Amino acid sequence: MIIAGTIPHKLAQLGLHGMAEALEKQQSEPKFTDMPFEQRLGLLVEQELLSKDARKIERLLKNAKLRYSQAVLEDIDYRNQRSLDPLQIQTLATGEWMRQKQNLILTGTTGTGKSWIACAFGQQACRRGLSTLYMTATRLFENLTLGMADGS
Repeated sequence: MIIAGTIPHKLAQLGLHGMAEALEKQQSEPKFTDMPFEQRLGLLVEQELLSKDARKIERLLKNAKLRYSQAVLEDIDYRNQRSLDPLQIQTLATGEWMRQKQNLILTGTTGTGKSWIACAFGQQACRRGLSTLYMTATRLFENLTLGMADGS
């Protein structure tokens, strides 16, 4: 016989942290005891999937090394001096260029928000489950030069 309190611990040992947390919540709230087994199990599995997705996005965002980690496309400022085309941004926001494995290079004068917009697109890519890396052109050219020099 398995003691109920050890089940969340065993789920955590199996790497099912979201499910373990959801089970502890179910055990602490009486409203779950009246639910059929399949429904409770379904809630546990759903929580595990959500937890795994959240951890994946968190890992992708960390690895992306975004300078502005809170930048999102919905917050873009379309002031006149920036010369941003809202239609073009909306088209890029669909992510079709990401699905086609194309790159995005932003150019413009100093202080126009290129880095912030790049980070907003990086954030979107991570949320879609895509591996992303933010770097300036200077850093990219340095890496390419080093790579050519050492053959990597």
